[in-house]
Amino acid sequence: MSKAKEASAMDVDEKNPDSHQHQINPKFSINVLQMLKTAQMQHGLRQRDYTRYRRYCTARLRRLYKSLKFTHGRGKYTRRAITESTITEVRFLHVLLYTAERAWSHAMEKRHLPDGPNSRQRIYLLGRLRKAVKWASLFAQLCSIKGDSRTSLEAEAYASYMKGTLLFEQDQNWESALMNFKNARAVYEELGKYGNVENQVLCRERVEELEPSIRYCLHKIGQSSIQTSELLDIGEMEGPALDLFKAKLEAVMAETRSQQAASMTEFCWLGHRFPITNAKTRVSILKAQELEKELHASAADSMPSEKKLAMFDKIFSAYHDARSCIRKDLVTAGNSENVKDDLNGLDKAVSAVLGQRTIERNQLLVSIAKSRFTRYRDDKGDKATKPEELVRLFDLLIQNTNDLTDLVSSGREQKQEELDFAEEYMLKGLIFRSERCFYLAKSYSAAGKRAEAYALYLHARSVADSALQKLQTSKSPDKVLIQEMKTLSDSCRSNSCIEHAAGIMEEEKAPEKLSKGVSTISLTDAEKKPDKFLMEKLDVYESAFIEENSKRIAHIAPFPPAFQSVPCNPIVLDIVFSSIEFPSLDHRVKKSKAAGGLLSRLWG
Repeated sequence: MSKAKEASAMDVDEKNPDSHQHQINPKFSINVLQMLKTAQMQHGLRQRDYTRYRRYCTARLRRLYKSLKFTHGRGKYTRRAITESTITEVRFLHVLLYTAERAWSHAMEKRHLPDGPNSRQRIYLLGRLRKAVKWASLFAQLCSIKGDSRTSLEAEAYASYMKGTLLFEQDQNWESALMNFKNARAVYEELGKYGNVENQVLCRERVEELEPSIRYCLHKIGQSSIQTSELLDIGEMEGPALDLFKAKLEAVMAETRSQQAASMTEFCWLGHRFPITNAKTRVSILKAQELEKELHASAADSMPSEKKLAMFDKIFSAYHDARSCIRKDLVTAGNSENVKDDLNGLDKAVSAVLGQRTIERNQLLVSIAKSRFTRYRDDKGDKATKPEELVRLFDLLIQNTNDLTDLVSSGREQKQEELDFAEEYMLKGLIFRSERCFYLAKSYSAAGKRAEAYALYLHARSVADSALQKLQTSKSPDKVLIQEMKTLSDSCRSNSCIEHAAGIMEEEKAPEKLSKGVSTISLTDAEKKPDKFLMEKLDVYESAFIEENSKRIAHIAPFPPAFQSVPCNPIVLDIVFSSIEFPSLDHRVKKSKAAGGLLSRLWG
């Protein structure tokens, strides 16, 4: 059998002289996905810094060219193509891969500009993506010849992903984009069944990253009835393969908001209606309102706190953009008083809504801190909240309510809605003060200051009772808030009783502790001192150290060192100075001329 194989091999060698060289050179193996994922995470893409990753790819290519001695000339640039005969080691395939990555990262850098790519930048972006497709296709073609089967499959999946990315960005030929993404997903699904655990996890992550782009292509083709809210949920996923999808989704949402903002002519707040003339202001306010609806929806109760905080940050960003547009319009408004009044009113309304959302966000932080306050530290990474942290959060809430009530009360002519709004938030400020006082008492109690904690608990209870009375007599009493104030009042009463009892017990035990401490005082050391310390018997081989797990201490040298008498400097009274006769120096002193007449004064 072996002879037959050798004969067939010889026949092939005679027909194809390159086959012998092909057998000598083994098939190259590259774990493409793992190598790219490691490079991306270590060089910028963890923070979505495509500029840093592009520079890394450039530096990597420079090192590869130098190590392979495959440079393109010193003076005049002469490109040297990489062909099948050129590839004598695996680093030539690395050159192709990192060239494709450099072009792709440059395109993604242009895509993630702060204001988005303009028309010229978009043309350049598409050109870089075409370069990435070109190099990825060449990489897949040469891997099919020079690489093993797994490397060839991964290279094909990588090239399919690049082609799908180009078509996805071009907003055309969605069927081809879908086919390429599906091909890449199929390869990664199969590769995820084999290999080590790390490689399987990477393949499954890439499959999850490709899924949103596939669903979006189906949506554009019309084969899927996915809603916009579902697309937004998909956009919350993380991964470099999803960045282009997120940018595309954000562009689609911005276009949709612009269309909806055309019908939005005014902003309503506390019975006031303020006209909105600037299109950018409309889009920003509409974006914030969409996020508010999602945040206050019924499904938001099961939403994790981290996601809620991220949504609050987006709301703040949208309202700040709206305020900046309003203030730019105020600068360019000129002398038109009616326009200025409308813009000032709109700025006040947006600022008030922003203040409300700030209070809601800080209340969410308080609820998170309260849930951790009573939690025991089961894990090392799980830290319990200290009462001082809650005091700081309530300080912020009190400041927020004061700012909001001052803003609403700043107008000359106030409507009843504004008065009710200011009264509501003044009551909230009173509630926040009672809770702040309660947790401040907790911090004093933890420090062992019983008298201060007792007084603070009493004050917190009185403030909570006054807030509870105002809540019960309000027009629309909040039952949940009333129950919380009742619980706070009861907690203040019980804790004040505990602090009172603990203080009396400590006062009763103080004489006993004092007498016990005095009775244990001795003028002699409890432990017998050694005859000599180590520093006094250096000429004797004797250990001065104690055995392990012993309560005794090692006797090396006496500490603190004993006082030593030091002679003081003698006091010398200088009594000879007054009897010394010094020589005359009159002959060295310049004599002044006698006073003359007017001419002598003028000319000396």
